[in-house]
Amino acid sequence: QVQLVESGGGLVQAGASLRLSCAASGRAVNAMGWFRQAPGKEREFVATISGGGATTYYADSAKGRFTISRDNAKNAAYLQMNSLKPEDTAVYYCAASPLPAAQRSIHLYAYWGQGTQVTVSS
Repeated sequence: QVQLVESGGGLVQAGASLRLSCAASGRAVNAMGWFRQAPGKEREFVATISGGGATTYYADSAKGRFTISRDNAKNAAYLQMNSLKPEDTAVYYCAASPLPAAQRSIHLYAYWGQGTQVTVSS
């Protein structure tokens, strides 16, 4: 079993930066991803990174502003978010897949964290 714990969310002004962290415990994980869910909306893909860290994919809304990374020695993943916008406001979830390749599909993730709130004010 894998447990995921996110941290690093908060309330910031538009244009600011935040770095989200995801600590995994239980055993080593393969591909990891970040998703977000705004009030009244479905959970959506933000970014993913392969098990080895060589491959990353981003949602169009995240390209150029967000960077996903991982530290396998620490069994952790990160999401650096720059130039934040009010529309980035959401609960951000870390997820882990049993597959090694980077995964965009929410259905390919078996483990989920509890989420961390990110609020961007205008």
